[in-house]
Amino acid sequence: MTTDVAVIGGGVSGLAVAYDLTCRGHKVTVLERQEHAGGSAFTEHLGDFLMERGPSTMNAHVPVAEQISSELGLDTERCELGDGVRRRYLVSGGNLAAIPMGPLGFLTSNYLSRLAKLRILADLFLPQRSDCKDETVMDFCSRRFGKEFGERIIDPMVAGIYGGRASEMSVLAIFPKLVALEKKYGSVVLGMMHRRREGGKMPGSRLFSWRNGIATLPRTLAQHLGNAVRTGITVRRISPCIDGFNIDLGSQGRLHAKSVVVATQAHVAAQLIAEIDPQAGAAAQRIHAPPLAVVFLGIPRRNVAHPLDGLGFLTSEAENRGILGAQFCSTMFAGRAPEGHVAVSAYIGGTRAPHLARLPASDLIDLARLEFRDLIGAAGDPTVARVHHWPVGLPQYGIGHKKITEELETTDRRVKGLFLTGNYFAGPSVATCLSVARETALAAHNHLENARGIQTRGVA
Repeated sequence: MTTDVAVIGGGVSGLAVAYDLTCRGHKVTVLERQEHAGGSAFTEHLGDFLMERGPSTMNAHVPVAEQISSELGLDTERCELGDGVRRRYLVSGGNLAAIPMGPLGFLTSNYLSRLAKLRILADLFLPQRSDCKDETVMDFCSRRFGKEFGERIIDPMVAGIYGGRASEMSVLAIFPKLVALEKKYGSVVLGMMHRRREGGKMPGSRLFSWRNGIATLPRTLAQHLGNAVRTGITVRRISPCIDGFNIDLGSQGRLHAKSVVVATQAHVAAQLIAEIDPQAGAAAQRIHAPPLAVVFLGIPRRNVAHPLDGLGFLTSEAENRGILGAQFCSTMFAGRAPEGHVAVSAYIGGTRAPHLARLPASDLIDLARLEFRDLIGAAGDPTVARVHHWPVGLPQYGIGHKKITEELETTDRRVKGLFLTGNYFAGPSVATCLSVARETALAAHNHLENARGIQTRGVA
């Protein structure tokens, strides 16, 4: 069997690459080890409740997010963020502190001390860093905005997005635009003011999903690809040959491809390419992804004291809580809980507490119930309780991560026709993965067109 491009991995990244290449006229085969495509973008229906095992939102500020929703005919199924989202919440002294949603919310609330608010403004007068060395997110934000801002705002934010510690994550990898503002303007705050005045966009989010959850996206992509998606297939080995690659599928035979896109988790990619590109294989192997667990609870509304008028809440490590944070699922989007009930999800583990993510489901449910009892006043037994373990969680963007991704992005220079894509390049969000996948698809397309041109000239 032959194909133009073999895409190894049928998660959102792999399906998006395959869809883009198919639209460009190439024959594509997707090889997925699991029995269903979609990867971590998995939505589970629990009666009238809807649980997201992995990601739950799309960011409309990333252009490809809205483009692909429109292209796939999914706009009629879109769910915009609910009107009930009015505040953001952070745990402070064992209670939820409400913070207004606007850009000045942290300055107008009582969450930060008066001294900390003044320290943020000191960024306007501080000298910029003279060297270009990478530093942690915590070091950067503490240096520009003060230690309290770093520990009480940035630390929980990084835990919520990446399941990691701000004191270990690379600012160049996570917040490159903030580093660029400091370099250009000498001050992050001043840079933001200039960008706003010039009409430039700063990082932001306008979230949406679909009526049947985030899995709507990979399911629809797979439907468009049809028989090109092969599930239950394990790739044993990739071997370069004179006109592309031979792929060993074990008992499923062999596949010949002119190009290969590896769209798996980083540790799987490391194993697959170790022989043919040792440099990239070693780089991928250095990306750590600690375990994560998601606990979903469906609770009668009368048993929850809190108004749940936000996306959820995040916790700083200093609070010593058992969970990284939570989402108020039924507030975020309609259709996540039946009438008279609410749905909430707790996120446990990550870099802070990988041992907790490995606990049995019953223990994790007990832990989540205890945390929700303390923080949102959830009493009584839940109507629904479900746990999903992710033994390999979110990739960690540690110091030097940009160097790692540079080595991974240049795989095609060392092994012509071999490309990598996934959530360990630019961020774990679905929209960001789509953006990276589109770039990968373009690179694979250009490779195929160049090869075709060389072959045509050779024949002539």
